[in-house]
Amino acid sequence: MQSYEQSLQQTRKFLLEHDDYLVVSHVQPDGDAVSSTLAVGWLLSCLGKKYTMINEGPIPTRMEYLWHSSDIVNMSAAESLGLYSNVICVDCADFQRVGMTQRYFAEDALIVNIDHHPTNNGYGFVNLIKPDAAATAEILFDLLKTFEVDWNIDIATAIYTGLLTDTGGFRYSNTSSKVMSAVSELLALGVNGPELAETLLEEMTLPQVKVLNRALNTLQLSLEGDIAWVHVTPQDMMDCGAANEDLEGIVNYPRNIRGVEVGILFKVIHDHAVKVSLRSAGKVDVAALAQIFGGGGHTRAAGARIEAALEQVIPQVLKEVRRYL
Repeated sequence: MQSYEQSLQQTRKFLLEHDDYLVVSHVQPDGDAVSSTLAVGWLLSCLGKKYTMINEGPIPTRMEYLWHSSDIVNMSAAESLGLYSNVICVDCADFQRVGMTQRYFAEDALIVNIDHHPTNNGYGFVNLIKPDAAATAEILFDLLKTFEVDWNIDIATAIYTGLLTDTGGFRYSNTSSKVMSAVSELLALGVNGPELAETLLEEMTLPQVKVLNRALNTLQLSLEGDIAWVHVTPQDMMDCGAANEDLEGIVNYPRNIRGVEVGILFKVIHDHAVKVSLRSAGKVDVAALAQIFGGGGHTRAAGARIEAALEQVIPQVLKEVRRYL
């Protein structure tokens, strides 16, 4: 098994030797996924490479300030792109997380898999995986250092965004000394930390407040008080005028209740499918729990999609959480 440094060099070699890349991140992209996509795009542009950035859906509006964010193709609103033989997947814990963008992968496509999820199974031709990295953006910080490119405020802001969002504003346990060292460098390049924190972590849209209110009205706790959960339905989303990005952070509310070990958000996709988001206080490895249902993630933050009605999904998930507790 090769070392992280060897993986960095292998990735560097691949990017230099190939061209015409498709850069993709996971469905319903968060701050790390969007910023990592753009960081790769920025690097490829510096190298004079051809590339297309794409996602199954739109990127969150609050991230439109990032360099060339409008260049990320929303495939649900775009014409066919043809097939790509060189694909770079960022922040995708497993291959299925690329969603429908895989229709643009050539059958013999060479995939560069850049990710920080412990549940990643190494599906790439080249795998640059660091499970103890705080974010995929941290890995890209290291990768960019292997190239002779001049950093500017655009790339610094993109990397900072990924680190800020995936560490919960530098509050989570993944906030290492290495993260803070990188942050120091990025701030020195002119990143406006307080402004980004306000935009990404504090500011809320009215639909976001409305759907949060709907979710909290469904709050339930286990008899022991160590599991708490909420749910949101398509009707709630419609009534509130909310988008998927407006659900960001809602799962933390049940998790933050004193005494709760696992907080859960059940998002009904349709009558026979539910997206489950899990957050742990530390006692339960929710990544392992999510894998039972075909999902994955991190020890304290994970998720899965379950093909069943909400009434069936809730008891199934609660049973497994109880077993882990």
